[in-house]
Amino acid sequence: MSWLVFFPITLWRIIRHPLKTLRYAEAQLALEPAEQYRGTVSPPIMMILAILISQALALAIDGTNSIVASKQGMAGLVGDNTTLLLLRIFLFGIFAVAAASWKVHRSDTALDRDSLKPPFYAQCYLVAPFALLLGMGTVGATHYYGGVRTAGLLLAAATLVSYGLVQTLWLKAELGQSLLRSFLDASIIMIISIAAFLAVAFLFVS
Repeated sequence: MSWLVFFPITLWRIIRHPLKTLRYAEAQLALEPAEQYRGTVSPPIMMILAILISQALALAIDGTNSIVASKQGMAGLVGDNTTLLLLRIFLFGIFAVAAASWKVHRSDTALDRDSLKPPFYAQCYLVAPFALLLGMGTVGATHYYGGVRTAGLLLAAATLVSYGLVQTLWLKAELGQSLLRSFLDASIIMIISIAAFLAVAFLFVS
C-alpha cells in the first residue's frame, strides 16, 4: 500500500529532477539493503508499476488488447493481461538494459553484474515515466476522435524527445564527454532499443 504514496512522489522526482534522481538511484545501492530507497519506490518496481498503470489505462479505454485477442503465431502465447504485462516489461526493459550496457561499454569497464546494476537501476527510473507517457500517447494516437489523436501523437513525440535529451545529459555527466559525443551515444542507444523493441513486438503482431 505504500506504493500509493511513494509512486507519485518518485514519479514527480524523476520528471522534475531526472539527472539528480538517476544519480540517487545509483548512490542508494551503496547503502545496506534495508536502508535503500526508503523514501521512494525502488527503480525496477517503479518501472513495473508505470508499465502496469499504462496497460490499465489502455485497457480501460480500448478494452481487450489486440495481441491478447489474437491466437495466431506467437500472439497465442499472450493469452491474458498478466502475460501481456510481462511482455511489456520485457519490451521496455530493453531500453534500460541497452542504455546501461552502452554506458558500461563507453566507460571502458568490464561488463558484469556488478558494473551493470547501477546504471540499469538508474535507467529503470528513466524508463518509468517514458513507458507511462509513451503508452498514454500511443493510446491517444489510435483514438477515433481527431483531437485526441493529435494530442496523443504530440505526447508520444514529446516523450521520445525528452527521453533522448535526458539520456544525452546523463551520458555527458556520467562519462565526462562532450555534448555531441553524448548525443551520438544516446542516438545509438535509441536506435538499438527501438529496433529491438519493434523486432520483438513484430513477432507478436504479425
